[in-house]
Amino acid sequence: MPTFQFEAMDAKGQEIRDEIDAQTEDEAQTTIRQMGYFVTKITVKKVSAQAAKKKGKRGFAIGGAKLKHICAFTRQLSILQDAGLPILRSLKILENNLKKGKLKLALQDVCEEIEGGSTLSEAMSKSPKVFNRLYVNMIKAGEAGGALEVILQRLADFLERAESLKRKVKGALVYPVIVVSVAILILTFIMLFIVPTFEQMFDEFDLTLPAPTLLLVAMSSYIANYWFLLIIMPICAAVLVKLLRKFRQGRMGFDMFIIKLPIFGGLVEKNIMARTTRTLGTLVSSGVPILEALNITRETAGNAMFERMYGKVTEAIREGEIISKPLAANSVPGFHPMALVFWMLLGSFPGIMMSSVALTAKGTKLDTGTMLQTLTMLSIQAVVGGMVAGAAFYFMKMKNRVVDDLVVNMVDVGEETGELDTMLYKVADTYDEEVRVMTDSLTALMEPLMIVFLGVAVGFIVISLFMPLVELISGLT
Repeated sequence: MPTFQFEAMDAKGQEIRDEIDAQTEDEAQTTIRQMGYFVTKITVKKVSAQAAKKKGKRGFAIGGAKLKHICAFTRQLSILQDAGLPILRSLKILENNLKKGKLKLALQDVCEEIEGGSTLSEAMSKSPKVFNRLYVNMIKAGEAGGALEVILQRLADFLERAESLKRKVKGALVYPVIVVSVAILILTFIMLFIVPTFEQMFDEFDLTLPAPTLLLVAMSSYIANYWFLLIIMPICAAVLVKLLRKFRQGRMGFDMFIIKLPIFGGLVEKNIMARTTRTLGTLVSSGVPILEALNITRETAGNAMFERMYGKVTEAIREGEIISKPLAANSVPGFHPMALVFWMLLGSFPGIMMSSVALTAKGTKLDTGTMLQTLTMLSIQAVVGGMVAGAAFYFMKMKNRVVDDLVVNMVDVGEETGELDTMLYKVADTYDEEVRVMTDSLTALMEPLMIVFLGVAVGFIVISLFMPLVELISGLT
């Protein structure tokens, strides 16, 4: 909406200079006359050439705006609005206090748009990489209801909770990542430097090595000669998954696979439920129409399975249904061929690794016939058995609903009582607490699991190396 600058005379003959927003010049003049003024001059306010040049010299920022910075900005803006400051002045105060980055550049654009006659929501919608659709629609609802400071407070609370949950999950992953990294480094050192020394000693005494020792030597040789495959294979797997997720069916299958993983799948599922229910509750309490609120919630889900579920709920509401019934009916993932493929690949992974060790051992001194043939047969059996186990696990889990009866009942009660937003907040709080408990439990459980893993790995290495030594000592005595 353009802004018009005008000069006018009031009833006492005093000169008035001011600005007004209107769609056309005629509409602006009509509004000015209704205010009791006689228009003498009116022009459209334009952005100066200096401002345009300044915008061109502003530069750019690498990456996007961090969520914690947006949280702090929203909280500060709500405080300034509650204090009664004009929105443009509030934005300029916050923009001046920010360091160079994506958020600062976006606020500069927002200030210029508002000076040009746009509303706050219209100005923010032109910076979608910083202010997403959820943010813009809540601001729009606040402008329409005349309670922008209240909406900003709710939005700040919502973003702070999301940031807190994100930090909690990341913090829980730091410890296991460090422990696993150290364990991999220790085992790699043993495989590259300790095992080859023993292998050389065994060759000098011309010992017949038992099967566990041959397997250990084969693994050591594989790591020493083909270490680059251990780096390339995870990268190739990640690239393949990313390419498959570019397609609708591939993304749906992978997202169904992720939410049904043991332990971590439940954490991801509860995290998504907490985020989506809180998003929907925040939008409903802010006055956003339910269909628009569901569409925004679907876009912010971040998982194709949940996006499909909220899309089905939206279609059912358009046909006159309530939320709870389609929510329960469409919360079953069901069968998807790509999800089955991912589960079979996961089950066959140990066998594939054994097969690669067997293939690289051909033609070397480890190729002793019987041992290599046994290892090859075991790897084939591991691949086939792993694929069957992965498929069986998927068929057992594919009909498990992602939305509990508790959620459906609470949503139903919320619709009956007209307190849908309150019930959605309670659901979100419940899932946030479950995520917190699961995260703390996993962190506490990770330490003994790592100790058991290292104990089994080191125990296998020690037993495999000492079996030929016992035979050697027996022969010497």
